Amino acid sequence: MAYIEPAPIKDRENPFESMMSRFKIASQALGLDDEVYNVLKSPAKQVAVSLPITMDDGSIQVFEGFRVIHSNILGPSKGGVRYDLSVNIDEVKALAAWMTWKCAVVDIPYGGAKGGIKCNPRQMSSGEIERLTRAYTVALAEIFGPDRDIPAPDMGTGPREMAWLMDAYSRIQGMTVNSVVTGKPLVLGGSLGRAEATGRGVMVSALAAMEKLKINPYQASIAVQGFGNVGSYASLLLEERGSRIIAISDLSGAYYNEEGIDIEKAIAYRDQNNGHLEGFEGAEKISGEELLTLSVDVLVPAATEDVITTENADKIKARLIVEGANGPTAANADAIINEKGIVVAPDILANAGGVTVSYFEWVQNRLGYKWTAERVNRRSDRIMKDAFDRVYETSIEYKVSMRIAAYIVAIDKVSKTYKFRGGF
Repeated sequence: MAYIEPAPIKDRENPFESMMSRFKIASQALGLDDEVYNVLKSPAKQVAVSLPITMDDGSIQVFEGFRVIHSNILGPSKGGVRYDLSVNIDEVKALAAWMTWKCAVVDIPYGGAKGGIKCNPRQMSSGEIERLTRAYTVALAEIFGPDRDIPAPDMGTGPREMAWLMDAYSRIQGMTVNSVVTGKPLVLGGSLGRAEATGRGVMVSALAAMEKLKINPYQASIAVQGFGNVGSYASLLLEERGSRIIAISDLSGAYYNEEGIDIEKAIAYRDQNNGHLEGFEGAEKISGEELLTLSVDVLVPAATEDVITTENADKIKARLIVEGANGPTAANADAIINEKGIVVAPDILANAGGVTVSYFEWVQNRLGYKWTAERVNRRSDRIMKDAFDRVYETSIEYKVSMRIAAYIVAIDKVSKTYKFRGGF
């Protein structure tokens, strides 16, 4: 199969190209034929909408909204909706494709999608965000659906926005359709265990990787970059299993304590301090860049894309990187990380706990029956551990990194399904 070599990728520039470069390498290793390659590299559907919203001061502001369905080969597409000023079509395309691979890696019957609205929710009132969410839902009502495309929370959104989305969609349908969206409040059909699901998946992946690398979790030192939902739950759950979290960070900076940070105290402080760690006294303050290059057993980047780049990859001293965020390692930093012998549990594997429990939420909504938290956790832990073992074995079989192995597992599943279903 003849591929055109991708142009060099610049860090922090084009996340879609970053994803595509890994996709090409995995496709070559797998021997994927041109037909399937061309189908899987292109999003199935891209939608851009203009959303005129009446602001609290009476003015009309027009917001840009997007929804990209990368694939629906395995089943209805699934993916979050983010509210952020950085939202653009390339980012949404990359995140949609990542969702396709993520769902395939953990073997759940979803395709990948992603959505977003270019806005700053921190500078908007609750009423403005509600009107924006409902307008977005109405504009995409023909795209969304429990058997078509299922949104979820992402950066800048949460259960509140998903409740508004569900309600707006249900009004259009003339009946309550709680399975159209996941990440809802519990009273609206949300699942127990959903809040901590992504962080829990990171914990399962980290422990599985430590076992392979013969790192004793009771003696392991861990640095967690990003102390939002994913980073804080991953920190708490790893601490509960005996590991020492020696550094955490958020937008206010990084906090380091060689003896280990009391994560419960850090979470309580953050929650009482408007969501920030500024002024936290259980550790000394260091820079965010210093956190990434600490001498630790495990580094968990759980914030945003492209924090590990060609500029800092050679300084990283961790033996293991477990990616809690989507795309925290720039594609052109992969080679440096691999040459240093650092094992990476990649994003499409390590942070797939969230979509796994989202799938459970959808299943419960379809059944009209709630599972216990214990059942949710038990089943998600098993799925995450099985997925890790499958990717690890593939990395040995193909003699590739864990990241490329995860893409191979995902692409193999989607391509085989496509061949059984057939094209036009």
